[in-house]
Amino acid sequence: MGHVEMCLAVAGLKEESVNELTRRLSGDWSDFSAAERAAFAFARKQASEPASIADADVRALEEHYGRDGAWHVIWWASRCHYMTKVADAFQLPLERDNPFWSMPGVPSKPREQKKVLHK
Repeated sequence: MGHVEMCLAVAGLKEESVNELTRRLSGDWSDFSAAERAAFAFARKQASEPASIADADVRALEEHYGRDGAWHVIWWASRCHYMTKVADAFQLPLERDNPFWSMPGVPSKPREQKKVLHK
């Protein structure tokens, strides 16, 4: 989950929060909302058995997020799975430092950016 950890760090979470959230996401989802559990289940199914995605899976997302929200979940999950496949195919390593601190519009780099351990 190295890329996920980096994205959480970019979002401003501290290292201990990143580690706790990734631990929770990889295991028991019972303390997440029903909507979040539906999104996680969809993303997991899409990653492990993409050909098995059916209309019922989309309807389950629509029940929680509405039509537009469901498509946002589907689009983002698809994009993330695609990027992972491309990075894996080309054996691209994650950056050692957060590459987003130098992008236009980012307020400022924290004084000491702790590196999140990549798995």
